[in-house]
Amino acid sequence: MSFKDHFSSLASDYARHRPRYPDALYRYLAEQSPAQNLAWDCATGNGQAAVGLARFFAHVIATDASAEQIASAESCPNVEYRQATAEQSGLESLSADSCTVAQAWHWFEAEQFYAEVRRVVKPRGLLAVWAYSHSHITPSIDVAMLNFYAQMRNYFPPERHWVDEEYSTLAFPFEEIAAPDFFMEAAWNLEDVLGYYRSWSGTKEYHQRHGTSPIPIAEEALRAVWERPEERRLVRWKLHLRLGRV
Repeated sequence: MSFKDHFSSLASDYARHRPRYPDALYRYLAEQSPAQNLAWDCATGNGQAAVGLARFFAHVIATDASAEQIASAESCPNVEYRQATAEQSGLESLSADSCTVAQAWHWFEAEQFYAEVRRVVKPRGLLAVWAYSHSHITPSIDVAMLNFYAQMRNYFPPERHWVDEEYSTLAFPFEEIAAPDFFMEAAWNLEDVLGYYRSWSGTKEYHQRHGTSPIPIAEEALRAVWERPEERRLVRWKLHLRLGRV
């Protein structure tokens, strides 16, 4: 099965510059899971969610359709990486206690993926999908970042709208669990933010269309409002989590 490959060419940037999900999220997911023997981390990307889950599950199978992403993923003794699509994972039927999807559900063929979840995850097991969109630093920096995103929005694939809508409008045909709020935090300077922008699929598309990077546009706007660009500031993202029983 083919897949929407927006990140293979960005794998190294993605691994270096994406923020980290909090341990509190992984701990909560393990607590909600009926057992902690096997978690399937689907569309693992750089493996950061798989490695986080591995602190709370005995074994994690982390799949991604991109060989480049798998090659750049973070190694961990109890994480097993496999190249596979979300819709055809290759995992044994009724083998996983939980399935997680971090910042990737919107690229899937939803109904085929849900059928695969029902095949792979044990009855009453857990499906957790989450995304994050805009960060918060200071009001003036936030405005500059939102303005840059608005300039870039049309360069992202159309599926990006699910993230803009905070996953609130996605079809989720499982018994839903009301989850607490979780936040990612990072201490970033200006160069860290620009590195994060380089990992965007929209940045790659802009460069392909125009033959030049949009990063200088962002840098100029941010330098105007970011005093002492080398100084690290607290960056915060809210996670948009949907959680259900299979």
